[in-house]
Amino acid sequence: MRQDAPDSEGRDTHPLAVFSILLKGKRLGDMLKHPISSVTQLLGDPIQTWMLIQDEYAAGRERVNPRFGAYTPDPNWEQWLHQAMDVPWPCGAGVEFWALWPKVIAELEAKGIQPGPESFLAWNDGDAGLVRAIWCLMRHLKPKKIVETGVGHGVTSRFILEALALNGDGALWSIDLPPINPQWGSQVGMAVGEGHRDRWTLIKGSSRRHLPKLLSNLGEIDLFIHDSLHSERNVLWEMERGWAALRPNGVVVVDDIDANKAFELFTDGFPGYRSVVGEAEPIRPDLRRFNQTGMFGIVLKRSVTD
Repeated sequence: MRQDAPDSEGRDTHPLAVFSILLKGKRLGDMLKHPISSVTQLLGDPIQTWMLIQDEYAAGRERVNPRFGAYTPDPNWEQWLHQAMDVPWPCGAGVEFWALWPKVIAELEAKGIQPGPESFLAWNDGDAGLVRAIWCLMRHLKPKKIVETGVGHGVTSRFILEALALNGDGALWSIDLPPINPQWGSQVGMAVGEGHRDRWTLIKGSSRRHLPKLLSNLGEIDLFIHDSLHSERNVLWEMERGWAALRPNGVVVVDDIDANKAFELFTDGFPGYRSVVGEAEPIRPDLRRFNQTGMFGIVLKRSVTD
């Protein structure tokens, strides 16, 4: 789970300044410590580098004059979600989730990771509310083609893959731009482990670079999850492309919607479709968030009249 952390670098919006924050880990000091890997990443794919410059420039401008949506989390979002899927609530999938959740967290802790807010540089691991919602979507709707942007430690990825194994069918495609610092880069997908690699394709790079081609190759998809760069520009861009590729009755899930106005703008543009906002439920309070929890949003490609 990624959360942009405002700082002095984020306020320097000159295009050349973004070189110091281009890659996750994004400090000039990291680039100087790892000059070979930094230059390799920047020059190895010039098109992606130019896209990153544009993304970071736009994100920096947004931080100067941020726009936040008028979000109110629904305390009954789980009941709402199950009613929208036409499945009973409470459900057995929730019991499955709470049996698996402490196991995955314990595995990360055994590897020296303290899960939760800011556990992966400035970004969070998937929080219990968000991951539980995705778990229920996976178990009840049994999607076969799932695309996510942003991996980090891979907590959300792990739960998707565990659900696919129980469902007996389907695959996950994840897009993630690794940090240049090898220490952090080696932690990408750490929560997934080795038991689910046959259903998982990890594409290293930015969503701006790889998402259009991936969606074109897959055709219709069943579930799209945004958890990459949380700028208004990028969230809207990803939602629009994921939505266009989504089959009828498919679902879009967006993490950290309280970071900007994008989810509100998108749902306002599609008022005939069902959507809900829930609290993310971090392991410990996230003091950067106004409600210390954060929020996620879900949109079903299903008319409110259906």
